Amino acid sequence: MVSEIHMTGPVCLIENTNGRLMANPEALKILSAITQPVVVVATVGRKRTGKSYLINKLAQKKKGFSLGSTVQSHTKGIWMWCMPHSKKPGHILVLLDTEGLGDVEKGDNQNDSWIFALAVLLSSTSMYNSMGTINQQAMDQLHYVTELTHRVQPKSSPDENENEDSADFASFFPDFVSTLRDFQITESPFGQNLSFVSYILIKCLESLVLTYVNAISSGDLPCMENAVLALAQIENSAAVQKAIARYEQQMGQKVQLPTETLQELLDLHRDSEREATEVFIRSSFKDVDHLFQKELAAQLDKKRDDFCKQNQEASSDRSSALLQDIFSPLEEEVKAGIYSKPGGYRLFIQKLQDLKKKYYEEPRKGIQAEEILQTYLKSKESMTDAILQTDQTLTEKQKEIEGEEKNEQMMEQKERSYQEHLKQLTEKMERDRAQFLEEEERTLALKLQEQQQLLKERFENVSRRIQNEIQNLPRTMIQPRTCTIN
Repeated sequence: MVSEIHMTGPVCLIENTNGRLMANPEALKILSAITQPVVVVATVGRKRTGKSYLINKLAQKKKGFSLGSTVQSHTKGIWMWCMPHSKKPGHILVLLDTEGLGDVEKGDNQNDSWIFALAVLLSSTSMYNSMGTINQQAMDQLHYVTELTHRVQPKSSPDENENEDSADFASFFPDFVSTLRDFQITESPFGQNLSFVSYILIKCLESLVLTYVNAISSGDLPCMENAVLALAQIENSAAVQKAIARYEQQMGQKVQLPTETLQELLDLHRDSEREATEVFIRSSFKDVDHLFQKELAAQLDKKRDDFCKQNQEASSDRSSALLQDIFSPLEEEVKAGIYSKPGGYRLFIQKLQDLKKKYYEEPRKGIQAEEILQTYLKSKESMTDAILQTDQTLTEKQKEIEGEEKNEQMMEQKERSYQEHLKQLTEKMERDRAQFLEEEERTLALKLQEQQQLLKERFENVSRRIQNEIQNLPRTMIQPRTCTIN
């Protein structure tokens, strides 16, 4: 988030009390709150030359830094005023006004040299302000520049080569601008474009102020290399954290755990890692040997591993919850003895396959889905074996019962067959007896008829013989009589 700077006026950044330089905590707090790129412009020069007036012009303010008269200087130490850059949106202009140099009341110029050195070290553009024409006196006043070689150490281990030492100074020092004015100047000598403050410097001023002031206070020479390394340490550490924050933001927005595949998660990690690295590159400062970028890569690898672990856990939780929802009714049926019957194992396996199919059809189970399922099935092997054993036992018993029932059925069938045969035999005997009786009756009837016919014939024969005999008798002998037939 871009910090807003609202300073109604300057505050003292480095206090100069009895020749002792101290950083003002209030000013350091203001600097620590700045998160935007900064442009630092410092004015130095002899006292009562209009430095404060000039820097007020740069701030485009009529009032701000204290203006002194021609006989008394008002600025002590180094004062600071932060404001939005008028030409570069999103940047902060930091103006530094220093106490006048060459004050004979201070006794020696050591204090002046440290003030000048700090102004140069803390700025991206330094202005040396002077009045009147450029003469020998003005040239002599620039001895503060040469004093820097005695007040400032470019490297922690100075090089014996003078040319390389000069190059080191040049690489650390800001742009130096010498301004010339007299009492009649009414406008900023730099016009409206402020071209000399266009150099953008992303600095952690709070750290630099403390580093340099503490070195001076302890009697050491400020080392620009150490300061830059310390600054790089702070800036690059912050750049790493900013990159990590971007990675976490991107992953938080894009990743929905669990992912269907590991590759899906790795692709999202790679995209977020690329954005994080871009953020680091834009924010980093003198990352020597890419140490901080390597640190970022190591942290991102750890973040990736953490996401992979979270992905596994989310997949395990999701899959376990699904298994509970899908398979718990089956377990209840097993407890109720639904499958404790002959053929129950086959029914159980069929139901198990149906539930597995339902489980596979559920989305977003993640990479642990199969492993969780197999672990569950393995944990239920004893239950499955029990159902199979029960099925086999009951099936054997059922076969025995069926065998007995079959034997009984066969015996019953034999009995029925015997009874049927007996019935048929009895019926046949009855039919034969009836037929015999019928034939006997017919025979008897026939014999009776024959006897009757025979008797009839005998009777008729007797009757004819008698008739013949009668006919043959003399008529006188014929007398009526009764004839008895035996």
